[in-house]
Amino acid sequence: MKRAFWIVMDGMGVGASPDAREFGDIGSNTLSNLAAATLKHRGSPLQIPNLMRLGIHEVTPVAGTPPPDRISGAFGRAAEQSQGKDTTSGHWEMAGLPVAKAFPVYESGFPHEIVERWVRENNLPGVLGNCAASGTEIIESLGEEHMRSGKPILYTSADSVWQVAAHEETFGLDRLYAVCKSARTLVDELNLGRVIARPFVGNPEKGLPFKRTYNRKDYAQLPFGPTILDHLVSHGIPVLGVGKISNIFAGQGVPENIDTAGNTDGLKVTLDCLKTRESGLIYVNLIDFDMLYGHRRDVAGFASALEEFDTALGTLIRECSDSDLILLTADHGNDPTFRGTDHTREFVPVLAYHKGIQRPIPLGTRSSFSDMGSTLVQFFTGTPHSCGKSFFSELN
Repeated sequence: MKRAFWIVMDGMGVGASPDAREFGDIGSNTLSNLAAATLKHRGSPLQIPNLMRLGIHEVTPVAGTPPPDRISGAFGRAAEQSQGKDTTSGHWEMAGLPVAKAFPVYESGFPHEIVERWVRENNLPGVLGNCAASGTEIIESLGEEHMRSGKPILYTSADSVWQVAAHEETFGLDRLYAVCKSARTLVDELNLGRVIARPFVGNPEKGLPFKRTYNRKDYAQLPFGPTILDHLVSHGIPVLGVGKISNIFAGQGVPENIDTAGNTDGLKVTLDCLKTRESGLIYVNLIDFDMLYGHRRDVAGFASALEEFDTALGTLIRECSDSDLILLTADHGNDPTFRGTDHTREFVPVLAYHKGIQRPIPLGTRSSFSDMGSTLVQFFTGTPHSCGKSFFSELN
């Protein structure tokens, strides 16, 4: 009756990767820069005793936060092999499927022909935007025109994403999902990573500012090969996704998923699994670090969310069973102190814990996110997966 909690702190990088210069990300370090900025502006350090107990400070400096009396966990970092720094490539690689060729980006807007086909297929009156933009800013600038005209807001970023923002009431949530599913079929021709439905509410004319909701949906392309999730399912191991996991893998290898409304809800669902799931992989994505705080360069919000996570982590550590494994990581960086509003090319943390670990276990720098997937396969089946170099034996 083995059970593993694999938790992705979306955007929680731990230092610029060796190839960060190619991505314009030299100097990025999500956790260290967050800790330093928090200490400076709040006047008190990050309160993350449970992450410190697992050795996060041995991976990257955490300014001002006192080290624990004892480390009882395995700690290291992993470099990304995939060509990219986005959600899809990060998650696919950790599940054993590195992306050798970067998904294309369209920072100058999408091809006119594809957009026009999408408009015709969905009987749309047109589109607004079709440019690279911050999601919150483009809603502020085009939201009222969207409500008047019925034209959805189409935008992208430095990632391979076709994002559609629309008002939940005037445009309709079901209609937004439908036009995004239609777009997914079209942009397969472009090999685009994801289509994202970005619903929002509000009405500035009535004094209600626009606000994005948690009814977001991601429509990823199908993974181009099997992942460790497929491998586990084929061996009869239950796999449960929490958050946007199923969306990232287009449902492949994720037979069951619980959608969540942000970190707080995701943490509640995760802790509930201590009582409701006796075995299998619980694969969790905590989106708020990235969506609400990293992209918006909100240091205070990021710090608060990390402290909330650490409190829940303490509960998970205390209440997990003797046969449970906890594995913490990230899919990319999103340094809230860095320039711009995009992801940052960084190492990701690799932290592991089970009740038998009562000493510090350095895992070093892993050459691929896939080492985590291989480790989990060995944990469940006894044999590591060929996708990466398992560190399971080091945990015992």
